[in-house]
Amino acid sequence: MKYTDNARYMEGIIVEISDGAVSIDFKGRMGFLKIPMRMLITDYPLQVGQEVGLSMSYVEVLKEEPNEKYISNLSKKDKEV
Repeated sequence: MKYTDNARYMEGIIVEISDGAVSIDFKGRMGFLKIPMRMLITDYPLQVGQEVGLSMSYVEVLKEEPNEKYISNLSKKDKEV
């Protein structure tokens, strides 16, 4: 990575819960994030509407060229559906 990590605290609301993932809308119209359930730390049973907080940094694009192996796997997956 070219830039140093500059994590910022952000808050959001749980808007969807599925078997393996949780969807979060960030406050202040900062976007949407869907994370695997294993990435969530909680002492409470999950409910839509609960507030969450996390430290998040900017995402940096590492290369100009797409990862051809990943593109190939996406194409195969799309053909299966």
